[in-house]
Amino acid sequence: MVPSIFDPDLEAAFQDDGFVTVERLIPDHVLSPLHERFDRLFRGVFETGVAPDEVNWQDGSGDPALTRQICNGWKADRLVASVILSEHLGAVLARLAGWPGARIIQDNLLWKPPDARSVGFHRDNAYLDWYRPQEMATCWIALDPTAAVGGTVEFARGSHRWSTDGDPFMQFHAPVDHRGPMEAAAAAEGVASDVVPVEVPAGGGSFHHGWTWHGSGPNRSDVHRRVLVLHCGSSEARFHRPGFEEGTGPIYSRYARPDVDDMDEVHFPVLWRDDGYRTPGLESLTVQL
Repeated sequence: MVPSIFDPDLEAAFQDDGFVTVERLIPDHVLSPLHERFDRLFRGVFETGVAPDEVNWQDGSGDPALTRQICNGWKADRLVASVILSEHLGAVLARLAGWPGARIIQDNLLWKPPDARSVGFHRDNAYLDWYRPQEMATCWIALDPTAAVGGTVEFARGSHRWSTDGDPFMQFHAPVDHRGPMEAAAAAEGVASDVVPVEVPAGGGSFHHGWTWHGSGPNRSDVHRRVLVLHCGSSEARFHRPGFEEGTGPIYSRYARPDVDDMDEVHFPVLWRDDGYRTPGLESLTVQL
């Protein structure tokens, strides 16, 4: 069942552990069509005619040993947009994060085929110096059944409460030791890491805090692992120009306008706000699920 915006158990787990898993986020009948859209997008076929902001893997040229990634596929495909622009998921993320509303910062389409290598442990907020408040909350949606042996995402329980000072940038793709930076951070905190894999059926997933350490091991199974990821910030988020050259700033600062710091809702739409506001026209970018 899709979580309620007012679920106290969901909030408690999120605040205590820095993440919470959920058995159902999207309906079964959407899974197969989304697999088809992944096939098309990673071949460079963009339904809307608009390219995603980042295309880090394409059929015929991408390294088969790496996790495939596209960022802001919602701009390129209406079915993907129907999930990513969800008013309900935006409301849940806002509630968990304690914001008055949620706007999309970025989506990820991730595809880890059998034998693909690891993704290094990292913290999302460390890459967000280009806007304020420097906060992100994330919904991770599995499009295939997930298991530890299949390289599912792993969270370090309670790591959202660890120090945020001096976070180095991580090696995302195929590091030798994908948990190494997190283990070093745990040692600096004087605690033992408690790593939890997200093992859910297709259509399930998780929510996690922007300071929670997470990554994933190699896919040692014969199951493809496709995931849709919705990264939100506060509806009140504004550009922070001193950080434009840090993290992902050089990519997304191109949507800033001269002399104003507000984030254009064409590119960073508000999915939900507690006064009932939602960016007008989002329904025209989606299809009925």
